[in-house]
Amino acid sequence: MCCYWDEEDVWFHFEVDMDGWVTRQIELPGPELTPVAAASRAEWQQAHAAGRLDEYDSRFGITAGLPVSEREGHDPEQLTSGEFEEFWRAARRQIASRPI
Repeated sequence: MCCYWDEEDVWFHFEVDMDGWVTRQIELPGPELTPVAAASRAEWQQAHAAGRLDEYDSRFGITAGLPVSEREGHDPEQLTSGEFEEFWRAARRQIASRPI
């Protein structure tokens, strides 16, 4: 799903599991829509276990800490899994190409 939060001028794209928890999240702020986050909960957990959490967070960000159903102030639009994958690949490619 995706939603726009006008208070922060950010588009959020979420992949969620059956319980509404975010498994992957993309953040695209401002009119340029340059990604500032493309985080995976599974990757975040792996980085945490490996002691590389700071490195992961600074590069890819984090996923939402609450299930999407508990968040207020959003009006989500549904995306297909294919649409989400296109956004995901583009965001990850842009973030990965930036110098650390």
